Amino acid sequence: MHHHAYLWTGAKSRFDEEAFRRPPHPEPPPPTGNPELIQRYRLATAEFATCDLPPLETAYWLVKPRSIVKGTWSEPSAAAAWLGERLAEYAPRFAAEAHRAPDRLAALLASAAERLAAGGDISLGFYLERPVFLSVALVGCAPHRARPDLPCPLGA
Repeated sequence: MHHHAYLWTGAKSRFDEEAFRRPPHPEPPPPTGNPELIQRYRLATAEFATCDLPPLETAYWLVKPRSIVKGTWSEPSAAAAWLGERLAEYAPRFAAEAHRAPDRLAALLASAAERLAAGGDISLGFYLERPVFLSVALVGCAPHRARPDLPCPLGA
């Protein structure tokens, strides 16, 4: 097993576009169905796997373009170290002062390291200054334990 890292920052309004954060329904609407529904389905089908928006279900990061993978580690401790570096990098910009507290960040990182060592995923989100949102995730792969049908983005 290994873990892939993902990081997204962007406008909260873009993050809120949930139609692009979930996979399209497996059954398309009928061709004679509501034109608006058909158009939304086409858009979701085209956008979901290609856009960099964080998926609602963490495992679906694996279907995103391989170019957005920020790193891959077979050792959970190395993946946790990457997460710690990202938290340290972005913490000064966290909108909530309580989220910047060193003790809170250390506890969050310790919990994440345990979860990664057990083969789990990490998905964290923070509001930053202005209406900006940070999403950071580490996703287990080869295979993903909850979604083994999802392919590894790096073909590993």
